[in-house]
Amino acid sequence: MITSTAPPAQIAVEMMQHLVESSAPAREPAADMADLADVIRTLLAVEARRDARVRLGGNLFDVVITSFSPQAREVVSRMDEQQNGCGPVIEDPEAEWLYWLVPPGSSARWEPHEYAVCLGAPHTITLPSLNRAAPPGPYWLRPSASDRLVPLQPLRQALDVCRPEPTPHAALAAQLGLTP
Repeated sequence: MITSTAPPAQIAVEMMQHLVESSAPAREPAADMADLADVIRTLLAVEARRDARVRLGGNLFDVVITSFSPQAREVVSRMDEQQNGCGPVIEDPEAEWLYWLVPPGSSARWEPHEYAVCLGAPHTITLPSLNRAAPPGPYWLRPSASDRLVPLQPLRQALDVCRPEPTPHAALAAQLGLTP
């Protein structure tokens, strides 16, 4: 049941939940409608200032993962200068990683890099609430702006110069279950 005293974002979430619960279990939505539903759920979560799990790739973005060492902070500074404010970057203090949101399709063009990993579909990422700008938990080191992502080539060049360590390769492979 949808309550009228709830804030608009909560009403939207309750409406979506009601629609999901009322659909017949044997009914399969068209693939593009399932994608649309995922995007709508994500937007509702973001509007409600909650963390949102997002599938990488598609038309949204891929992610480059680096350490969050002092050298990585220098990469952020370089990208700030180049972009007049760096595109979206999430810091995860617990994992000690930075997540750089890069254009979709970047993972298909990404050549192996000594200091970073680029992931796209079928992986997912949890975006912190847009109002989270400090720990605890992952937060927006550089907020997401609707008009830009981190450009891939300048990021690669800055990573080559600054060489942030420790590299995320082994830890990420273990987390994804890719180690023997």
